[in-house]
Amino acid sequence: MKLSFAQTIKGVIKDSENNLLFGATVYNSSNSKSVVANEMGAFFIDSDKGKNKLFFSYVGYTSKIITFESIGEPINTGSIVLENDRLEEIVISGTLKQVSKLKSAVPIELYTAEFFKATPKASFFEAIEGINGVRPQLNCNICNTGDIHINGQEGANTMVLIDGLPLVSGLSTVYGLSGIPQSLIKQVEVIKGPASTLYGSEAIGGVINLITKRPESVKPFNIETFMSSWGELNIDIGAKYKLKNSEGLIGINYFNYSNPIDNNGDGFTDLTLQHRISIFNKINTKNNSLAIRYFYEDRWGGEMNWNSDFRGGNQVYGESIYTSRVEVFGKYDVSKNLFLQYSLNNHDQNSVYGTTSYNAIQTIGFVQGVFTKQIQKHDLLFGATYRYTLYDDNTPATLEKDKTSLPGLFIQDQWKLSKSKTLLSGIRYDKNSIYGDIWTPRLNFKWASKDESSILRLGFGTGYRVVNVFTEDHAALTGAREVIFTEAILPEKSWNTTINWNKKIYTKYGAIYDFDFSVFTTEFSNRILPDYETNPNQIIYSNLDGKSITQGVTVNVNSLFANGLKVNIGATFIDSKIINNNQTEYPFLTEKFSGNYKLSYTFYSPKITVDISGTVIGPMKLPLLGDLDTRAPYSPVINIINLQGTYGIKTIEIFAGIKNILDFKPASNSIARAYDPFDSGVEFGSNGQVIATPNNPNALSFDPSYVYYSNQGINGFLGIRYHIK
Repeated sequence: MKLSFAQTIKGVIKDSENNLLFGATVYNSSNSKSVVANEMGAFFIDSDKGKNKLFFSYVGYTSKIITFESIGEPINTGSIVLENDRLEEIVISGTLKQVSKLKSAVPIELYTAEFFKATPKASFFEAIEGINGVRPQLNCNICNTGDIHINGQEGANTMVLIDGLPLVSGLSTVYGLSGIPQSLIKQVEVIKGPASTLYGSEAIGGVINLITKRPESVKPFNIETFMSSWGELNIDIGAKYKLKNSEGLIGINYFNYSNPIDNNGDGFTDLTLQHRISIFNKINTKNNSLAIRYFYEDRWGGEMNWNSDFRGGNQVYGESIYTSRVEVFGKYDVSKNLFLQYSLNNHDQNSVYGTTSYNAIQTIGFVQGVFTKQIQKHDLLFGATYRYTLYDDNTPATLEKDKTSLPGLFIQDQWKLSKSKTLLSGIRYDKNSIYGDIWTPRLNFKWASKDESSILRLGFGTGYRVVNVFTEDHAALTGAREVIFTEAILPEKSWNTTINWNKKIYTKYGAIYDFDFSVFTTEFSNRILPDYETNPNQIIYSNLDGKSITQGVTVNVNSLFANGLKVNIGATFIDSKIINNNQTEYPFLTEKFSGNYKLSYTFYSPKITVDISGTVIGPMKLPLLGDLDTRAPYSPVINIINLQGTYGIKTIEIFAGIKNILDFKPASNSIARAYDPFDSGVEFGSNGQVIATPNNPNALSFDPSYVYYSNQGINGFLGIRYHIK
């Protein structure tokens, strides 16, 4: 009888501080055996004769690979030391100061660049779909411009910052989001709820802060490129350099999609054609950080036979947008306690929507000084800001250049009541040159357990927003509906209350469970909601006489297991309603629930990482053209599933996969009367409403504003990442 060889390899797993790592995983790739270290950190695993390649891993620690030669006798490895890589998650958005995420009194969600690699996206606008409670909303079936909704609120209520500065605002709220390449992003911080105390107007519903990479933290050279089965091509190139006492980072993003496709048969492009380039340069010196970005995009969508010769004409319908944008922004550290932030951006847009022309230019200058002072248990912060906006367009609403001056002052006190309790209070004063004095206070309380594994946060905050319809609402520009203002528009105001509970559980087998639960309610006054229903051929804007309430619950569960499996699951439930004259209505394009999930696992031999990610969005009320409109009044449940595999070898990663595996697409009749985009066969009554006729029995006119998701459907992709160490 032939006896098989079986000997044991044993040892003890510790960290650099001599702590025993109970639950650490040991995997022998030679015989596919794995064991878990006991409460003394000890492990015993079978070996094969010859070389045995052992993988030692523990959540929060850098994995280690060691090869042992077995000659038929037991092997004692002694102590295997794993290095702790649990670097503190540092956030900035909540208090304008760098602070540990655990110690922040404001609940902040943090997502690193690694989070967004589960499915390659050509822009930040698309990538944000992976965050629970945050949804990119397309506003046009044809040109595919969009905005970002947080917890069911309008996209204009979301303030998007770059390095804490309000660069993506006003005109670029709708048109600039697609021009932010993922390759520049170090991390994304999300605050759900008003943050006007620190950031002023537009932070009424929430803040998304994109933190760009520092030159010293990137590789000397890297390139990432991928192509989709639809013909989309995306290229990201990054490199760092040194100039005497400074370090620099240059990044170039190029995106091209020039393959018109009409799978739904309505005669229009399913996906907007785009050609864009973004060039980013960031230079760091001892006290100063300066960044410059140039962005140009040419995008169009329309009838399949459209070309630039038809731009602005009434023969073939098309929507064409040329965007040119320059940004300069930076931070200067005057001293340990004082810093200045500054930015200047210019957004130039030339666009046509059928025969409707919209040419606009906006320049925004911003400067902010922040001083901090520690007095016993009080961490004080004082700020002074000035923002100047110059805006002009060719619409009847802007007969002369719109000049807005907005100086502001704010103060914040973070009071350490005890080792476990923190109270954060703040108030801001702004003097808008048009609307006058505006005050926005906030109050936050944090309680933490002794080991900070359990944290309770309570928050109350206010926000306000000054509205410019033509820079924020794409539907107002399409020419499909007449825009009506019934009164002088006043600033919106909001009051928000949030309760947040965070719990971390560390198991004896090396797994970590991170539970995050929030209950929120936001009440708006002077709410500005477009009325699509009173007259189907008009959009009527006015301040709401009643009130608007958005409330709900959001849950996130992040799990890390010792075997390398990562699971992220999130769900948001929303109750959003408008109460006016004792009647309750529900807003358009606001989901009752949404969910996100991501599973990631890495196999050792060969090294392949598999990512499964998905998004679920509940039904949303959609704007119809009247009672005879045959389109569905609510969207179906949207279910998007993505799959990606990544193979890594040395400095190269090859990735491939499928987006939207279930091939979800909106209804093919989403564009009303797509065959008559200039309404040549439509008859209108004296009140401007469409008249039902034998040739138009449903009283419809051309309307591309009925949109709730991309028409792209299933598509595959293949890409490569390469870097020089």
